[in-house]
Amino acid sequence: MGEEKKTSSFTFADKLKDYRLLIKFSLSFLVVFSAVISYLVAPKVVEYNWGMIALLFLGGMLVTGSANAVNQIIEKDTDAKMKRTASRPLASGRMSENEAWTFAIISLIVGLLIFAVYFNLLSAGIALLSWVLYAYWYTPMKKKSSLSVFVGAIPGALPCLIGWVAGQDEISAGGWALFAIQFFWQFPHFWAIAWLAYKDYEGAGFRLLPSVAGPTRYSAIQSIMYSMILIPAGMLPFLTGITGIISFYIVLAANIFMVIQSVRLFREMTPKAARRVMFSSYFYLAIVFFALLADKNIS
Repeated sequence: MGEEKKTSSFTFADKLKDYRLLIKFSLSFLVVFSAVISYLVAPKVVEYNWGMIALLFLGGMLVTGSANAVNQIIEKDTDAKMKRTASRPLASGRMSENEAWTFAIISLIVGLLIFAVYFNLLSAGIALLSWVLYAYWYTPMKKKSSLSVFVGAIPGALPCLIGWVAGQDEISAGGWALFAIQFFWQFPHFWAIAWLAYKDYEGAGFRLLPSVAGPTRYSAIQSIMYSMILIPAGMLPFLTGITGIISFYIVLAANIFMVIQSVRLFREMTPKAARRVMFSSYFYLAIVFFALLADKNIS
């Protein structure tokens, strides 16, 4: 009897793990984090309503998780060829496409309803647009052109606009300022990941680095360029009046730090330097968004 209970518990835990992999939990959490911070930075949000924050987080995780599930359905065979993705539930055969589609559709509908009912129709509409762009534009383009990173950066940055609209009830300059930061941040971030996993991606037919030759100085230069673009982009929240001068300098310092890491990648041309860019980008996003929230202007 005890053995039977143990087996049942193990099976349930495995299923939860599979769904965690299906929605790419870490990636989804990072995306929804930016939406929640953008919501809280919106001037109309003058106090923390933890119930609304929880609903925004849940809605965001459901829509983002749905998009990631569709991504894995489409890339099931490709994922099976790559070491880093072969253990995903669809690629390994532990989950059927029907189960994944059922999850994706239900999650999308519930997530959109949360946005529409508890926030506004505009935020639901942008969330749906982001889902479509990620699942049906970015995903198939990854095998065709390195421009897929540019395309993927759009739905990757739209959560900032979703969060802003959910709190502000309109698309305005502040939302676009937050969108711009997350949009340009993605280039050095994802190119560092593509640098480290180049052989895996190449074997599966993905073209993600800006140079067809792979991890070259040209790719490092592109990382420097987009890190430099982050400097003026990081000034936009202050210039649009949604945050103060303290966060302006914190964000500026973080942007300069990202440029330095990209320059080190150009000089060293090693996986260690690429890994440094990748991890620096994670810290960058957390520092920048928390600084903007802490220094929010209350109108």
